[in-house]
Amino acid sequence: MDVTQEAFIKAYRAIDSFRGEAQFYTWLYRIAANTAKNFLVSKSRRPPDTDLWVGEGEPGDGSVELESIEEPEGLHARDELLLALNQGLEALPEDLRTALVLREFDGLSYEEIAEVMECPVGTVRSRIFRARDALEKIIEGNRDG
Repeated sequence: MDVTQEAFIKAYRAIDSFRGEAQFYTWLYRIAANTAKNFLVSKSRRPPDTDLWVGEGEPGDGSVELESIEEPEGLHARDELLLALNQGLEALPEDLRTALVLREFDGLSYEEIAEVMECPVGTVRSRIFRARDALEKIIEGNRDG
């Protein structure tokens, strides 16, 4: 909550520097992301990778399907998939993980992610592709193993 408050204070103080070249949302998101990173660096620790919440969303490409969670087998399969997803996200390099999380969990467009990450849209597409590919291999490896 302190980091959130600090991000909004920074945004308020810098509102005159907002030039409208980017959407306000991505400008504010960038301030929040930098504030959070600075806070973590000051605490000399990495972001908590286990703080991942996977809410309801649109179905993926069908390569990974969850069984019904009403059955014990479904609960077990869901737990295994979430564990594999968390482990996979932890294993990704920060740039790939950030791009994927911004796209899949925060719902940002490729253009918005490019603004937030300060890189070309093509780089964002490449990072997301590589991150999805790596996660798929990790999850498939856990299924086989």
